[in-house]
Amino acid sequence: MRNYLSEILKRKDLLIYLVKSGLKAEHRNSYLGYFWWLLDPLLGALIYYFLVVVILGRGGENYGVFLVIGLVAWRWTSSAVNSSSKAITSYTSIINQVYLPKAIFPMTRTFAQLINFVFGLAVIAIFLAFFGIMPSWHIVYLPFIMLVQLLFLISISLFLAYICVFVRDIDNILSHFIRLWFYASPVIWEGGRLPEQYQWIVNINPFAHIVTSYRNIFMYHQMPNLINLTVTGIASLLLIICLLLFYSKNEHKIIKAL
Repeated sequence: MRNYLSEILKRKDLLIYLVKSGLKAEHRNSYLGYFWWLLDPLLGALIYYFLVVVILGRGGENYGVFLVIGLVAWRWTSSAVNSSSKAITSYTSIINQVYLPKAIFPMTRTFAQLINFVFGLAVIAIFLAFFGIMPSWHIVYLPFIMLVQLLFLISISLFLAYICVFVRDIDNILSHFIRLWFYASPVIWEGGRLPEQYQWIVNINPFAHIVTSYRNIFMYHQMPNLINLTVTGIASLLLIICLLLFYSKNEHKIIKAL
């Protein structure tokens, strides 16, 4: 395990390169290029705002800010999970020629989407200014919430990347699971509005606690739920350690499967 971690650290230049190349490839052939990092969450928020507020006549006070925070946080989650399923299989030619710790590849997908999330924070700032909401000192918890989400997504990415090497069908099912996860999370609706018998869906959903924490510090000037965040962060870190240990002992199976 220690040797495996040292190998990953030795390849930090490769990790940075893969993150940069992944970001460049994301909008390589688009006319607006990197501007989509800002435009994509902005358009998503406007579409849902029009649907919920204008068409359905629902929402509530400052719903635009509520919505954009949820969508920006969800975009990092969904993009990281989607891309991690092919994180190893898309680099088959490199893996077959040079020895590299295979855990690097799913980790780079999550870090790349972290960069996208940082640009999404600019969209959140625009909405906060438009709705006249000034964040309080609770904004100091932002790095901690981002760290928890990063650990959570890395653990999922490591798991999915390995499984999808051997069970390619999971990649086809994943889009349906992510859609279900989206509607089961308080992204466009408030978690407290669920009937009592379905409240457990929010309680067991780590992303629900993460997105609620973002809203607490940006909108409501409240402390995030540090207990839920800490539990999620520690559980994710332990899972990452277990998965890295598993990778170190089973990487030869990946090469055979590819």
